[in-house]
Amino acid sequence: MDRHRRRHFPFLLALVLLAALSSSSRGAAAEASADTSTPLKAFTWGSNFSGGSLYQGNRDTVVRRLVSGPATSGGVFFNYSSCGDGPDVVYGVAMCYADSQWDDCQQCLHRALSYVFTQCLYSRSAAIMYSDCVLRYSHDAFFSNETEWGHVFNVWSTAFVDDAARWNQTRWTMMTQLAAEAAVSMPRLATGNATYKDGGTDKVYGLLQCRNDLSAGECSNCLSSQLQYLLGSFPNSVNTYVSVKGFSCFVRQDVNPIVLMVPFGAPSPSSPPSSSSKAHKMALTIGLAAAASVILFLFVLATALFIYRRQKRTAATVADQESNKDDETEGVFRFFSKASAGPKRFAYDVLAAATGNFSDDRKLGEGGFGSVYRGFLAELGLSVAVKRVSSSSTKRRKEYASEVTIISRLRHRNLVKLIGWCHTHNELLLIYELMTNMSLDMHLYSAENNVLSWRRRYEIILGIGSAVLYLHQDCEQGVVHRDIKPSNVMLDASFNAKLGDFGLARLVDHARGAHTTELAGTMGYMDPACISTGRFSTQSDMYSFGVVLLEVASGRQPVVVHQGKTIHLARRVLEVYGRGAVLDAADHRLNGDFNARQMECVLVVGLWCTQQDPTLRPSIRQAVSALRDEAPLPTIIVSKAPLLVERLGSLPSSFVPDEGRVTSRMTSTY
Repeated sequence: MDRHRRRHFPFLLALVLLAALSSSSRGAAAEASADTSTPLKAFTWGSNFSGGSLYQGNRDTVVRRLVSGPATSGGVFFNYSSCGDGPDVVYGVAMCYADSQWDDCQQCLHRALSYVFTQCLYSRSAAIMYSDCVLRYSHDAFFSNETEWGHVFNVWSTAFVDDAARWNQTRWTMMTQLAAEAAVSMPRLATGNATYKDGGTDKVYGLLQCRNDLSAGECSNCLSSQLQYLLGSFPNSVNTYVSVKGFSCFVRQDVNPIVLMVPFGAPSPSSPPSSSSKAHKMALTIGLAAAASVILFLFVLATALFIYRRQKRTAATVADQESNKDDETEGVFRFFSKASAGPKRFAYDVLAAATGNFSDDRKLGEGGFGSVYRGFLAELGLSVAVKRVSSSSTKRRKEYASEVTIISRLRHRNLVKLIGWCHTHNELLLIYELMTNMSLDMHLYSAENNVLSWRRRYEIILGIGSAVLYLHQDCEQGVVHRDIKPSNVMLDASFNAKLGDFGLARLVDHARGAHTTELAGTMGYMDPACISTGRFSTQSDMYSFGVVLLEVASGRQPVVVHQGKTIHLARRVLEVYGRGAVLDAADHRLNGDFNARQMECVLVVGLWCTQQDPTLRPSIRQAVSALRDEAPLPTIIVSKAPLLVERLGSLPSSFVPDEGRVTSRMTSTY
C-alpha cells in the first residue's frame, strides 16, 4: 500500500497544485459567464415543486455538485450526483462535449446552472443543452439510460462529392468502427480518421462520445441513432463540419482534424493593475515567470497524463467491460426467469455431460462465433445441438443476446427452435433442436452421386420463403435476419427447411423503412445498397433471399474469382435470361430432372429479388406468391453491361465448390 501511494503521490500532488493555481481565475470566469443566454435545447417536465421544499434543497445541491468539478474521465468532463431519498430524491448528470475546451466547458456549465435557477425555478425535471455542454436533473432515476429526444443537427460549409458510394462507404466504415470503440471505452469516447481518395491526402475525421454512465448497449443505441441522422441526411456531401448533439451522446464528422478538450486547462494570466513604472515591471516579471512556470508544469503534467493514461487504459477498459459485459444479457435472463413456457435454463454440468464435456468428436461445426456440439439430454430424452458462443468478444456477446432475445419470441415451423440456454462459468451456451441433416450447403455441394433432388430443393425454397414471410410481415414485431444464406438453413430428418442463426438479426418496426447499423453479413449475400449506405431493411433481406434462390437452382456459389475476374452469379443468370434461355442456368447435375415451370419461377424470382435498385424488388409475400406460381412472373430489365463469360455452362469446374469449400462453409451451423 505504501509503495502504491508513493508511486502516485507526485501525480496527485501535481493535480492539487494545478487546481490551486487555476481555481481563482476559473471561478472568476465562471461568474462572468453565468448568464441566462438562450440554450440550444431546454426541456422541463413533470409537476412543479413548492418553494423552500426539501425537493428544492436536494435539487439545488445536486446541480451545484454537477458543476463544481473537476470531475473528469480521460480528460473529458462528466459528472453525476444524487441527493435525498423517496419522493424527494433528485438525480443529475452534466457533461461537456469532448471538442469543447476546458474554459468553455466550465463557462457553459455555470451558464446552465444559472439557467436552472432562473428559468427552471420550480421544475421537478429539466434538461438544458448549450453548444459546449448538457445538464439534466430529474426525480426519475435515469442513470445508465440514454435519452432519445432533443438532438441538435449542425452543418457548416456543404460541398458535394462525385463518388458518393465510395465517400459513404469510407465514412460509414470509420464512424461505425469508432462507435463500437466508444461504446466499450472509458471514457465513452473515440476519435479517428480515414482517407477517402486514392491520393491519400483527403481525409475525413470522426468523434463519437457518450455519457460515461451509459452501458455499452445504451451507448451503442444512442450513437446508432445519431449516425442515422448524420449519415442519412446528407448522403453525398462533404461537410467542413457536421454534428449531432444530444443529451446522452454526440457525433461529429469533419474534414479538418478535431481538437479534443485539454483537461484542467490553465487560464491565461490576468494583467495586474498599473500604479507606477516600477510596479508595472515587477508585475510583468512576475507574470512572465508565472506563465513560464505554468507552461513548464503543464508540459510535465501532460507527459505524466499521457504515460498514466497509456498504462491504465487497458486495465480500465478491461475492468469496465467486466463490470458491464452482462448488460446485453441481463434483460434476456430476466425475461426467461419470468416466463412459464418456452426456453429453459440448463445447468452447465448437464450440458457438459450431454456433449461428452464438449469433446471434439461431438463437434458439428465451428466458426468465429464458437462451436456447435451434438448432445443428448437424458432428462428430456432429446438429441440437441449445443452452441458454445465465444464470450471473450463484446461483439459475440451482443450477437448472443440478440439471438436469444429475438428467437425466444418467435414461433414458426420453418425456424430453428430454441430449447434452452446456459450462462455460467463464463460460458454462453444455447441449446437448439438437433437438425439431423445439418445445413443446406452441405447437401447442395455434395458429391456428384448424391445430388440434392429438385423436389427437395423446391420444398426447401418454399420453406425458407415461409420463414422470411413470418419474420417480415406475420410476427408481432418485424425481424430483419441480415444473414440469409444456405449455411444458415438447417434441414430436419424430412429435409424440412428451418432458418437459424439470429445473431445479426434485428427487431424492426413494421411501419419504418431503413435502419442504420454497422455493416454485417456475408459477402456475396449482402445487399450492395446496404454496403454503400449502411442501412438495412427488409429489402436487404430480399436481396440475400434472391441470391439463395439462384444458388439453390443453379448449384453454384454467388461469387467466384476465375482467372483474375470476379464472376457474379446474379449477372450470369441475368445474361441467359436476356437470351430467353433462363433454364440454361439450372444445375447441370440434375440432368434435366426438374419441373421446368418451377425452375423458371425460382430463377426469375431470384433475379427479381437481386435487382440493384431496392425499390424494384418484391416484398416477401409477392415473391412467395410468384414462387408458388400463384401470381405472374415479372419482366426483368437486362443491363447492357459487358459480360465476362458466354454461358453458365461454360464455367470451369472450380465454379462448383469442392469438398474443402463445403467444410469451410460449416462455420455458421445454427
